[in-house]
Amino acid sequence: MPNPKFRHSKARTRRVRAEWKKRIDHSTTILDCDNCGESVLSHHVCQSCGFYDGKKVVDIKSKDE
Repeated sequence: MPNPKFRHSKARTRRVRAEWKKRIDHSTTILDCDNCGESVLSHHVCQSCGFYDGKKVVDIKSKDE
């Protein structure tokens, strides 16, 4: 496996790390459920109504039961 011939500068290393952090945007992973309007993580079943992609996939039991 090849190794770097010369050491990367601190500026170059930090620039790469800053770009990596910039690409991770957690604000887009939280969406509103289309059925009930609750906050839901993207690509997850809604915990309050049990819908995913407009379809009922999980039966949610209420706390009364």
